[in-house]
Amino acid sequence: MTAQPHQDRLKLLGQIIRFGMVGLLLTVLVAAAYWAVAEFLHVDPMLSMTGVYLIFTGVGYILHSRVSFRDHGARDQAHIRTVRFFITNTLGFVSNQFFVWLLVKHLGGPTWWPVIPIIFVTPVLTFTLNRKWVFG
Repeated sequence: MTAQPHQDRLKLLGQIIRFGMVGLLLTVLVAAAYWAVAEFLHVDPMLSMTGVYLIFTGVGYILHSRVSFRDHGARDQAHIRTVRFFITNTLGFVSNQFFVWLLVKHLGGPTWWPVIPIIFVTPVLTFTLNRKWVFG
């Protein structure tokens, strides 16, 4: 009986590592794309984050479902999982938009400031929701 909790912990560790690798890649790409579009193309930071969100949400779904959580939860009812993933990603998007608004728009900071919470705060939120609700 003690083998099952150990196996569950190993599965969780594997998911965290895979999510970390995929998530780090996506997070860095999202943060870099947001910053580059806002900084070099002179697109409003809020619009930059919106465009980046629209582009990377589909990529994130494919990678997280096939890599991060590949051995977690049931694989039936893909339509429900897809809707939940988009809700989760939208919550991540809203939190990122909040960071952009607070740090750039409200406080007048440079466009790179939101990159810090985008990399360190939002992934914790999205991992938890993806693991428990989307792919659980």
